[in-house]
Amino acid sequence: MFEQIKHNMETIAGVSIYPILSLLIFFSFFVGLGFWVFFYKKEKIDELSQIPFQED
Repeated sequence: MFEQIKHNMETIAGVSIYPILSLLIFFSFFVGLGFWVFFYKKEKIDELSQIPFQED
């Protein structure tokens, strides 16, 4: 089955760009997420961490 998929993918022009593009999207998403977490306000994190303990 893999041979059929491999053969079909080899016949598509420009298919070699998709793995590179996928890796760049994956990498940039997690780097961006890391920056967002690192620069998030500590006060807001403390406020959100207390939500489960609040009684409404």
